[in-house]
Amino acid sequence: MQRIADTIVFAASAGDALIRALRSFALLRESGVGMIGAAIIAFWVLTALLAPWIAPFEPNATLMPFARPGAAFDAGGTFWLGTDQIGRDILSRIIWGSRTVLFYAPLATLSAYILGILMGVVAGYRGGWWDVVLSRISDIILSFPVLVLYIIIIATVGASGINIVIAITFASSPGIMRIVRGLVLDLRNRDYVAAAQTRGEGDWHIMLVEILPNARGPLIVDACLRLGYVIITIGVLGFLGLGLPPPDPDWGGMINETRAMAMAFPHMTVFPCIAISSLILGFNLLADGLREISLRD
Repeated sequence: MQRIADTIVFAASAGDALIRALRSFALLRESGVGMIGAAIIAFWVLTALLAPWIAPFEPNATLMPFARPGAAFDAGGTFWLGTDQIGRDILSRIIWGSRTVLFYAPLATLSAYILGILMGVVAGYRGGWWDVVLSRISDIILSFPVLVLYIIIIATVGASGINIVIAITFASSPGIMRIVRGLVLDLRNRDYVAAAQTRGEGDWHIMLVEILPNARGPLIVDACLRLGYVIITIGVLGFLGLGLPPPDPDWGGMINETRAMAMAFPHMTVFPCIAISSLILGFNLLADGLREISLRD
C-alpha cells in the first residue's frame, strides 16, 4: 500500500511539475527574445516533420552536379539552394538533415540529463562518500578536453547515431551533475524537505518529488543552452567524419563533403552552416527568454 501511495504522490507531483513547466513556456509571450527563439525552433521542427512532403527532391538522388542556386532541372523543378558535387539537391538534404539533428540532439541531451540528475541529487542530498566518489568521477571526466573525449569514444566504438548519443551522454552528464548537486545542496535544508523527512518519506521520494521539481528553473534554461552545444557537437563530429555514416543527410557531413570546393562553390557549405547556426541561435534565444522570465518571478 505504501508503494502505491508513493507512486500516486510521485505521479501527481510529476503532473504538477509538467503543468508548471508548460505555464513557464506560456509566459514566453512576455519575452520577445524568447518568442523569436521559439519561432526558429518551431520552424525547424515543422520542417523535420513535413520533410517527406516539402523536400523538392529525394535527398540522395543524383540529379545535376554543381548546379548553382536557382538553377532549373531539365526533368522539372528548381534547385533553390543548388546541388553538391554529386548532384544532390542541397535544400532537400538540409530539410531531411533537420530530422537527424532534431532526433539525436534532444535524445542525447535527455540521456545526459537523466544520468546527470540522478548523480547530482544523490551526491547533493546524501553527501558523504556518495558525494566524494561521484564528484571525483565527474572531475576526472571533465579534466579531458570535450572534443578529444568525443573523438576517442566515437573512434573506439564506431560512428553511428546511438554511439553519438552514448558519447555525448558520457561527456556531458558530469557537468549536469555538478549543476544539480549545487542546487540540491541549497534546497535540501528547506522546510518542505524537513517536513517530508518528518513524515518518514524515503530518500528517493524526497530527492525526486520534493527537491528536483523546485530546481526545474535553472535546469530548463541550462537544457536549452546545452541543446545548442549538442547541436554544435553533432555538426563538428559530422565535419570530422565521425557523424552518421553516409549517404544519410547530416549537416556537419554536408560541410565536410564539400569543404574542398568551398571557394568555387560556396553555396555547398554556406547553406548547411546557416542551418546549424540558426537552430543553435533559436535554442540560445529561447534560453535567454526563459532566464529573463525567471528573473522576473
